[in-house]
Amino acid sequence: MVHYGNKCSLAMPEGEVMTDTYTVNLSVRHLVEYVYRSGSIDARLQSVDAMHEGTKAHLRVQGNYGDGDQREVYLKADIAWGDLLFALDGRCDGLLATEPVPTIDEIKSSRGDLVRIKEEQGYAVHWAQAWFYAYMYAKQTGTEAMRVQLTYVQTGTGEEIRFVREASFEELECDVLEMVARYAPYAQLRKNHQEQRDVSIAELPFPFESYRAGQRKLAGAVYKTIDEGVSLFARAPTGIGKTVSTTYPAIKAIGSGVLQRIYYLTARTTTRAAAEDALILMKSQGLRIHAVTITAKDKICFQEETRCERESCSFADGYYDRINGAVLDIFEHETIMTRAVIEQYARKHSVCPFEFSLDLSYGADIVICDYNYVFDPRISFKRQYAEGKKRTALLIDEAHNLVDRAREMYSGELMKAPFLSMQRELKGRHKSAYLAAKAVNDNFIAQRKLLGESTQSVDHNLPEELVALVEAFAAEVEKLLESGVVLGGITETNASEIVLQTGDLFAQTEGTVGHIPDTPEVNQKRVNSSQLLDIYYGAQQFLRAAKVYDERFVTLTELTRKDMRVKLQCLDPSSLLGQMGKGYRSHIYFSATLTPLRYYMDMLGGREQDYTLSLPSPFSRDQLKVAIHPLSTRFADRGDSYVPIAELIQQSVQARRGNYFVFFPSYAYMNAVHEAYIELLGKLAGESSDEDVQVLLQRTDMSEAERDEFLSAFQPDNKRTLIGFAVMGGIFSEGVDLPGDRLIGVVIVGVGLPQLGIERNTLRDYYQKQGHNGFDYAYVIPGMNKVLQAGGRLIRSEKDSGTLLLIDDRYLQGAYLRLLPEEWLPLVENDLN
Repeated sequence: MVHYGNKCSLAMPEGEVMTDTYTVNLSVRHLVEYVYRSGSIDARLQSVDAMHEGTKAHLRVQGNYGDGDQREVYLKADIAWGDLLFALDGRCDGLLATEPVPTIDEIKSSRGDLVRIKEEQGYAVHWAQAWFYAYMYAKQTGTEAMRVQLTYVQTGTGEEIRFVREASFEELECDVLEMVARYAPYAQLRKNHQEQRDVSIAELPFPFESYRAGQRKLAGAVYKTIDEGVSLFARAPTGIGKTVSTTYPAIKAIGSGVLQRIYYLTARTTTRAAAEDALILMKSQGLRIHAVTITAKDKICFQEETRCERESCSFADGYYDRINGAVLDIFEHETIMTRAVIEQYARKHSVCPFEFSLDLSYGADIVICDYNYVFDPRISFKRQYAEGKKRTALLIDEAHNLVDRAREMYSGELMKAPFLSMQRELKGRHKSAYLAAKAVNDNFIAQRKLLGESTQSVDHNLPEELVALVEAFAAEVEKLLESGVVLGGITETNASEIVLQTGDLFAQTEGTVGHIPDTPEVNQKRVNSSQLLDIYYGAQQFLRAAKVYDERFVTLTELTRKDMRVKLQCLDPSSLLGQMGKGYRSHIYFSATLTPLRYYMDMLGGREQDYTLSLPSPFSRDQLKVAIHPLSTRFADRGDSYVPIAELIQQSVQARRGNYFVFFPSYAYMNAVHEAYIELLGKLAGESSDEDVQVLLQRTDMSEAERDEFLSAFQPDNKRTLIGFAVMGGIFSEGVDLPGDRLIGVVIVGVGLPQLGIERNTLRDYYQKQGHNGFDYAYVIPGMNKVLQAGGRLIRSEKDSGTLLLIDDRYLQGAYLRLLPEEWLPLVENDLN
């Protein structure tokens, strides 16, 4: 790319610059990354301290600047290219004005050896980034010549190496224009798409003939919230049409210029499908919008074993050499890019479908994905810059699920047994790694002695000694992985993707890192990478939790039957959710079971200026019959409840042939009642009852195909009654849509309380100290949410009707009764009278 003094023959496209230019707002980093990414994907481990170490390296170098030098200098430039106007900006690490010629200093940090960097004299992507900054400064100041300096720092040793080049303004401009020219086809495609998109949005009608009750109100609240740049917490009962009522106004906000992008965040595959269906419906009415669905890597991977290495996967080998063409192709010919569409183009261009979907997400108008891509620091979108966030809205579906998901995102847990196993694996092979694993295992042994006769403890302090030992262990593992002496270790990567995101250098941009030869000597030192990587990832998560540990965390130590664990448990995720969601224009939290709203605002970080909305059910009361049977399902009484519950199930299904769900608070309880029910059917065999009933049982290990088969059995024309036994909070109790006669009855056993244990009790105590009802916050509200979700499977449209049976005497108590939906309460009261 860089000409370094060669005569420049490149010029801007001929012709008069058009007055109706399209502005491409772009960071320098994004542009050079697009132009210079090349080579292969390789699963690269990132140090838990990568960003922190990179920041320290930058500060150390910048601390040696002269008095007249500047740090973190913001630069911008406008470059016209035909009918495109590139508005580019960035922040260079240093501007060394004390040098004879003004010098741009670009600092990169690395945990690895700098030998290869010395051989390459720096990497092209870094030269390109610094070259661009030099051009921008020279253009702003009228400087005729600039020096460009790359400073590489080894974070472990502090070693520094520098490379310096000098160029005239004309030479800098030539290279910058070449980069712009290479990006221009993509920008032109985005321009053409945006013009078509905005016209289609302006003409897009509401996708149904009329609004359901409450639907217009929800849609209006969503638009108002986005327009004002605040957040909305909406309880919208089943049947209102939440997906369309949130996506439609958000799409209108894109058309009006308020938004640039929508992230539709979900917890389950089923709700992702609902979002796709809504977009496909609007597409049929003229909408032209780019929407991408991100599917988990292990589900979409084309290989039998997910190993993102050049040697193991042809779709990873040379990925970055083909990806730009693949992106241009799919964006030119497709709009709604579901999993199937992405797989089709991924095979066509021989690119990894998962990484392909991530690359597409940065250019799409709508991204449908899991909560993790925004709220989990491990995998959140790394290239979503501040300016993009300001014009992005988050539509958070089934938002009640985010509370517990967030706690797990920010918690970290270690078990003792894997460290003992790895200690034995490493002994005699890698001394330093062996000693690091042994030190962690020894700490567990010491903590076990401190427990004495107890099996668990709760501490409000961070276990700093253990954290230090885990940091040392992680560092030793990284050395093994980087050296290539671990099976499945890393031998190459694309550095532009990593360096420009994190500031930490792992490898060069083009070509491959020196490959460790597969010799007998090396093989003798190799250890089981699968086991080591599992421990390493667990250690990383533990260290991440340690970094944010404060008064909202506790340290749990617990002896299990065969092992011992230490968990840094996040009790209150609201602050961390706020940090991860900071900068986005608006958050729309919606669910049929966002009850009580105050609880979810507390859990999810709601603010005083945010809006709340609670809508009534759009359905008629005569569509649903609700009954309560006051039978105790408490743990101590469960053994006596199996047969009575089996009899209640049989009574419920005898009234009308059809399809039923029976939901339980646990697998153990479900299996026990299932056994009792099968026995009951056997006793009734003389009356041919067993021939009239088909029973399905949810299992913990069901594959995706088995889940689909389970649900497909719920057909409206079944010749005999079908009963599905399932657990509350599981895959069949949320996000499942069985309208009409596909489901006519639901039985819910128990009030869904989480299992009593140290973690929930710790939550109870924490919220009690915060002035709330601790038991309600830790047990009752989460449990009843599962009840509401399970009951919500029943009435899905204006034509549905059915019966709901709640089995538990606690439903008659105020703490539980007041959490039932408003549309259930009159029916319950009538039944009780």
